Amino acid sequence: MKAWDEIRTWRRTKRAELIARRQALSRETRVQAGAIVVERIFDQIADIGREIIGFYWPIKGELDMRELVATCLMVGAKAALPVIVEKNRPVEFHVWTPSCEMTTGFWNIPVPAQRAVVYPTMLLVPLVGFDAHCYRLGYGGGYYDRTLAAMSPKPLTVGVGYESGRLASIHPQPHDIAMDAIATDAEFTWASSIAYDGHTAEESNVVMLNRWRS
Repeated sequence: MKAWDEIRTWRRTKRAELIARRQALSRETRVQAGAIVVERIFDQIADIGREIIGFYWPIKGELDMRELVATCLMVGAKAALPVIVEKNRPVEFHVWTPSCEMTTGFWNIPVPAQRAVVYPTMLLVPLVGFDAHCYRLGYGGGYYDRTLAAMSPKPLTVGVGYESGRLASIHPQPHDIAMDAIATDAEFTWASSIAYDGHTAEESNVVMLNRWRS
């Protein structure tokens, strides 16, 4: 596929298929998959407790990362949820705690009632689908791509989803921004673009994290 109209139609069909597939999973299966992903993230990002973590409120069968974030808050991290303040513009990230007052935002997704804007150093980004190059298939609104394109410095981005969302390719376009890593219930994968010659895979991950935090 080369024409954008053709790719857009394919993405729409694939998106609906993958969402329906994960929504058909039992609650027990979702919880188990989420626990595995949380363990993989903690294993790969040892200092996550010192980050400002932008994450997401789970909808449509997404993996729930709220427990991971709450655990990080207890050891010093900060957390924020994305808030659409203007349609088709980059989102803001508003401070979240387990006890903060919530209100209904865009698409009826809960968001913090108080507008306390922070700049995340790390993002947990929900995946509908993904490919081997860490490109993400989302909901089609383009909000994460717009937001990441506008952020400088760019936060570490970890796409979070089910292994069943793996695709041969999402047919990336110039506006698509790849994740730095993908975390699923099967594995945690760093983007190939962050590998460094002369390093093992584990050493490359350390180099990448040091570069991102510098």
